[in-house]
Amino acid sequence: MQFRTALTFAAALLASSLACAQEHKLKDLLISDAYARATMPQQQAGGAFITIENKGKEADKLVGASTPVAKSVELHTMAMDNNVMKMREVSSIELKADSKLVMKPGDGYHLMLMGLQQPLKAGEKFPITLTFEKSGKTEVTAVVRNIQGGMQGGMHGGGMHHGQ
Repeated sequence: MQFRTALTFAAALLASSLACAQEHKLKDLLISDAYARATMPQQQAGGAFITIENKGKEADKLVGASTPVAKSVELHTMAMDNNVMKMREVSSIELKADSKLVMKPGDGYHLMLMGLQQPLKAGEKFPITLTFEKSGKTEVTAVVRNIQGGMQGGMHGGGMHHGQ
C-alpha cells in the first residue's frame, strides 16, 4: 500500500513539473516558463514573468496582455538609476529575430498585473493572453510561485520608483 501511495505521489510530482515546464508554440515564437509572484493579502499589483524565444527570421513585438485575475496588464521595464529601481510602462517589447527574452524578477521586462481581483497564492495557476504584433494572440498558463527578495512587499515598495 505504501508503494502505491509513493508511486501516485511520484506521478503527480512528475505531472506537476511537466506542467510548469510547459512550452507553447505560436508561429515562430516559443513561449515557456510563465509564472507570477505570490502576493500579500491587500496587494493591488503583482508581477508576471515569461520566456519568449523568437526562432524566426523576422522581428515581432509583444504589444499587450490580459488575464482574468487583474483589471489590466501593463508591459513594464525595470532598471537601476542612481541606486533606485525605476519601473515604467512600455507600449511594446521587441522580440528580435533569432533571439530569446527571459523575463525575471528585478531585471528588465515583466508583466505588471494591475488591480488584482484577489491575492495570488503559491501553487495556483491562471491564464494570461498574450498579443503579438505579427503572430497574433495566444493563451498561456502562469503558475504562482513564492519568490523571495527583489520586489518584496509589493511591486512598488522598498526604494522603487514608478514613472517615466
